Amino acid sequence: MDLTELDAVGGFFALRTDPSGGKGAPLARLYAGETAPLTSRIDTVAARLGTGERRVAASVAHLGLAARLWSIALGSAALHGEIPDLDPARLHWAPERSAPDDLWLTGSGSLSATAVTLREAVQYGHLVPLADALRQDTPVSRQLLWGNAGSALAGAVRMLADWARRGGRTAVGERAAALAAELLSHPDLAGTVRGPAMRRSTCCLYYRVPGGGLCGDCVFDRPPRRTAQ
Repeated sequence: MDLTELDAVGGFFALRTDPSGGKGAPLARLYAGETAPLTSRIDTVAARLGTGERRVAASVAHLGLAARLWSIALGSAALHGEIPDLDPARLHWAPERSAPDDLWLTGSGSLSATAVTLREAVQYGHLVPLADALRQDTPVSRQLLWGNAGSALAGAVRMLADWARRGGRTAVGERAAALAAELLSHPDLAGTVRGPAMRRSTCCLYYRVPGGGLCGDCVFDRPPRRTAQ
């Protein structure tokens, strides 16, 4: 399938099919227990954010990768009616790089774009083992990680809808919203975002970053009072 149009939506939707000189390894290795790249990524995020709270950096790192995975799959489904085969053995990750250079896919193959297929490819194929791997490094609650997953999916829907509206392709945004509604009905994701604005029901902890403030879909109306960790 042609992945070039995904670039037009935004960097989080782009997926390369060559490493372009970057280092990295299949995500399957991370899920199998080789968690050093994830540890390195959390270290990098913590340094960039200027936070000494590892669980904050772990949450932000997780949210970023979840957003990449959902965006690629949902964008492909809404635009083309199919998704690339995102088998963790074929999807490579370079944790020292940022989107769109952090992920690339080897080989070829595509899958039908149904909510069941997206759930198998992203939720079960990546998000479940990713959460297990991350929790080996940092004790972040599963509820928070599922909140990140729901927020990342909602963010992908919003970006696709905005892009589609600007380009006069409203059907793309409608397909994305319909698929996301089915995905968000799963027990692990149900209730993670609420209302027409898809505002999340848990906090990703970004407010604890020095000068971080609140995310656009934050559950809070104002930053909570910080407590020592």
